[in-house]
Amino acid sequence: MNQQFKAIIYDCDGVMFDSFAANILFYDRIMFMLGKPPLDRGDGELMHILHTRASQDVLRHIFPDEGAWDAAMRCIPAVDYGDLIPFMHMEKGFRETLEILAPQVGLAVCTNRAKTMTMVLEHFDLARYFGIVVTALAVANPKPHPEPLLKVLDFYRIGAGEALFVGDSEVDRQAALAAGVPFVAYRADLSAFARIDRHGDILELVRPPGH
Repeated sequence: MNQQFKAIIYDCDGVMFDSFAANILFYDRIMFMLGKPPLDRGDGELMHILHTRASQDVLRHIFPDEGAWDAAMRCIPAVDYGDLIPFMHMEKGFRETLEILAPQVGLAVCTNRAKTMTMVLEHFDLARYFGIVVTALAVANPKPHPEPLLKVLDFYRIGAGEALFVGDSEVDRQAALAAGVPFVAYRADLSAFARIDRHGDILELVRPPGH
């Protein structure tokens, strides 16, 4: 393995999993509790926000009024995310890639998910691969702020240039840029250190030249 990179950091939604359907259902359940209609699937901006931002920011976008936002936030604990996990699908080749990487580099997750991340990792038997999992609950400032990535660098005691962050959104790219961590765009047309279409492609980035 290329000694330049000592850790690989993954975003969750859209990278580790296709979780778009589960995310929409999560917020639809909150809307139902509040007596509101389901989310507009045709609202491209909203669909992007709910897939990339922390829940408090998503609900702030849907409910700009402070009172309505507070009521929506109180609904979150009442949603049983266990019912939604069957709508999540692990990306092809992800586990196989982790099996190769785990003995040789540090692995981490940086996600704007909150309490649901532990449940998801346990359900898919992925927790054992990651030395640290940074959720929106673990930081004062979730992505696109660099704090989640900086927390991983501190955990592994490495410099920004010694890690790669695999993400799929502008939010991820901005967090990587702010932290100084090379960004790998997964199935996304974003400015990046590298772009990959399959998880196994990351191995080419961490192998030493000539191998």
